[in-house]
Amino acid sequence: MSEILVRGLPEDVRAWIASESHENHLSQNEFVLRVLHRAYSGRGSNNGQLPLFPPPSASRSEPDTAVPFSFIDLFAGIGGLRIALEAVGGKCRFSSEWDKHCQRTYKAWFGETPSGDIRRINPSEIPDHDVLTAGFPCQPFSIAGVSKKNSLGRAHGFKDVTQGTLFFNLATIIEAKQSPVLLLENVKNLQSHDGGRTWSVILSTLTGLGYRVFAKVIDAAGWVPQHRERIFIVGFHRRIFGEAPPFTFPEEPNRPAPKLRDILEEQPEAKYTLSDQLWGYLQGYAKRHREKGNGFGFGLINPDGISRTLSARYFKDGSEILVPQGARRPPRRLTPRECARLMGFPDSLPIVVSDTQAYKQFGNAVVPPVAEAVARQVTKVLRWRVATRGNGCLLKSRTVRVLGEIDGCAGERKRG
Repeated sequence: MSEILVRGLPEDVRAWIASESHENHLSQNEFVLRVLHRAYSGRGSNNGQLPLFPPPSASRSEPDTAVPFSFIDLFAGIGGLRIALEAVGGKCRFSSEWDKHCQRTYKAWFGETPSGDIRRINPSEIPDHDVLTAGFPCQPFSIAGVSKKNSLGRAHGFKDVTQGTLFFNLATIIEAKQSPVLLLENVKNLQSHDGGRTWSVILSTLTGLGYRVFAKVIDAAGWVPQHRERIFIVGFHRRIFGEAPPFTFPEEPNRPAPKLRDILEEQPEAKYTLSDQLWGYLQGYAKRHREKGNGFGFGLINPDGISRTLSARYFKDGSEILVPQGARRPPRRLTPRECARLMGFPDSLPIVVSDTQAYKQFGNAVVPPVAEAVARQVTKVLRWRVATRGNGCLLKSRTVRVLGEIDGCAGERKRG
C-alpha cells in the first residue's frame, strides 16, 4: 500500500484516526488511505451521496492552473453561481439574497446567511473583489422623460434609464466597486424583453461603465438532462483586460448526453403520484387545447431523453415534467431531490425547506455545471492576464488584490 505523510493534524482528528484504525485493525496509514479512497470514489455511502472528490471531467482538454480570486454573489438564490465559482478556485467574500427560504438553504449549504434586500445595501459595505456574479431579475425599463430630466439637470445615463429597477442597484454597485470581471445570468428572452429595450439598456450601461461584454444563450442539455436555455453575460473591465480579452464561451461536454433515468429515484414516496382527480383534469385540459390547435398540456417524460425546463411553478401540479408509472397508475411529479439532480446539484447538499419551497428554489436556480463551464473560461482569461502583464503594471484597481499580487504589482498598486 502506498505511503502517505500528513503534518499538522488537529488533536481531535489525530485521536479519531488512532481510535478508528485500532478498531478496524488497520495501521493509521492504511486507515487514512482507505478514507481518502472512499471519499474520492463515493463507495461506502449508504445514502447515494456523490463522491466528495469527483474525478476530473473527461471534457477538460487541458490542466487547470489555479488563479486564486475572490467574488461576490448578488441575487444569490440558493448559490448555483457560488458553487460554480468555488469549483474553479474562487472564494466568496459577500452574498446577498432577500428571500428568507433561500437564505435558509444558503446557510445550510455555505454556512452563512446572505445579506438581505440589495436595495438596502450600501456599496461601501461590500468588500473589494475580483468577480461580481449575479442572477438578477428581468424588469422593463422606462425611458420616458429622459430629455426633460436632462433639461432640468437631473440624473442621466444609467442612473436615469434604470432608476426604479433592480438592475439600477446592480449597476450602482458595479460602478462603485469597479468589479474587474462580471458573470451574470438571466432568462433566455432577456435580449427580446420589452421589445429589445431592456437588453439595449443593459448592454449600453455595462459598456458605458467600462466593460467589454460577451453574451450567449446556452442550453443546459449538454450538462444535465433538461432543456434549459439561459443567457450568460460576461464582462471584462477594459482598463484591466484591454479591448480584446481572449474569452470564448464553453462548448458542450464531449461525452454522452445525460438521460433522465440517471436522476430518478428508485422508490419515490407515494405522495408524489398525482391523484386520479388531478390526472383526469390535466388530461381533459390538454385535450381541450389540442382541439383548439394549441400546444398546452402536460409533459410525460421519456426516461431515455431529456425534460422540459423546470420552472418555479412546478410545485403547483408538476404538469410540465411527469414521470410515467405504467398504464394503470397516474404519473408522478419529480421529487425535490430529483429536481436538484435535474439542475446539477449534488446529493451531498441537504434539502432543508418544504417541498413547495424546494420546487421554487430549484426552478429558479442556475445550473451549477453550466455556470462552472463558463467560469472556467473566465479563469483562462485571468491566467492570460497574469501571463501577459507586459511592461509596467496595468492592474491598478484596488479590487484586483489577488491578481495584482500574482502579477508582481502589489507595491506599485499601493503607490498608485
